[in-house]
Amino acid sequence: MSRDERGRFRLRVEPLAGETYRLTLLQQQPGSNGRRPTVQRVGTLEGTPLLVALDQVLELLRREGYRGLRDRAATSERGGELELGETTGVRLGLLFLALRPLRRVERMERVAGGVRAMTDEEAYYWFSKCVAPGGGHRARRALRVLLAEE
Repeated sequence: MSRDERGRFRLRVEPLAGETYRLTLLQQQPGSNGRRPTVQRVGTLEGTPLLVALDQVLELLRREGYRGLRDRAATSERGGELELGETTGVRLGLLFLALRPLRRVERMERVAGGVRAMTDEEAYYWFSKCVAPGGGHRARRALRVLLAEE
């Protein structure tokens, strides 16, 4: 387990054809005024963007105590979801949001490397900007430009 409590973020692991996967990061939002918490999809990664980020994803999962995408917990009755700590969820969310629309592998590699090199504080800052209602798309674009150095 990471230094923070698990449960706010979950990673859904969906096996696809062959040895490929689709990863979907979910974030639980606290309920207000007595309402139940809601779950929002932060992002999904598959194909080439996932292959580029796979080492980083597996490294973050190992820090959480999982052995990998085929971890016994990913195939349990919880529907193929791994509970994550907040810091891991933020880092994965940032990675998913920044990589998803890219097409050029070189750019994906630079962005993934930039996310990996961030301090926790930087990752939290950019994640909060990237998921903000109304301006998140501009923040994601700015992050990609900054990290890809273009």
